Amino acid sequence: MSWARIMAPLSGADSDRAVLAAAAMLAEPFGAELAGVYAPPDVADVMPWMGEGLMGGVQTTALESLREAAANGETRAQATLDACPYVKRRFLSLQSPVWAGLSAEARLSDVVVFSNDSARGRGPLAESFQQVMADEQRPVLIAREGLRPGGVIAVAWDGGKEASRAARLALPMLEKAERVVILAAPKSASRSFEPSRLQAYYAARGVSAELDVLSDGGEVAPALLDGAARAGAHLLVAGAFGHPRLKEFIFGGTTRSLLNVEQPSLFLSH
Repeated sequence: MSWARIMAPLSGADSDRAVLAAAAMLAEPFGAELAGVYAPPDVADVMPWMGEGLMGGVQTTALESLREAAANGETRAQATLDACPYVKRRFLSLQSPVWAGLSAEARLSDVVVFSNDSARGRGPLAESFQQVMADEQRPVLIAREGLRPGGVIAVAWDGGKEASRAARLALPMLEKAERVVILAAPKSASRSFEPSRLQAYYAARGVSAELDVLSDGGEVAPALLDGAARAGAHLLVAGAFGHPRLKEFIFGGTTRSLLNVEQPSLFLSH
């Protein structure tokens, strides 16, 4: 299996450098295209909030300032991509409606790479992260310090739909990993499942994976993070938002717990 297109949404901020470096690291083993996609602030999103009460001149000035900021951001994003040493790269700048363009590009990408801040709801691409992962249901990689796609990868497994999707979509990366460890916490799961089934699935596809059955019956996220740290994992593969997204947003959930730690990097799929 292989990946052909890795997408990196860009905002024109300094954080673009780290996102592009991670995307290039992910693309390089496959010779995949790195698509740097600039997602500017959308004029169409602010127009309804301006209302008819604003004077025409004030409204025009505000829109011109927004367009200027978007143009400056595009220039910075393009320059950052041009400075990226990965050769097989392409720059795209989205036009209004930006959300539609972002969705279209994500649908035609194998993996979408975001920064830790975006995944935590901070910065200009926070909404883009939610849109790509939860609404478009595209696999995302959250790049954190120490990312090594070809290093040790842990896979969180509970036999559910989200975990199964993530485990399958990560296969191209797992095939090139130094070591793969399946983390299963049957005592913490709400369903009955056989941890060795995923191990057999991977073996049939040429991936030799170790199995670590976690004995802790408490919260899932701490058990997974402890298991990943014990394995020396550079990346954790997991299903995202296994419960209704609004419920997880309000009450926390395993996904939010994984997003709120510093290590390891995450490969998530909803």
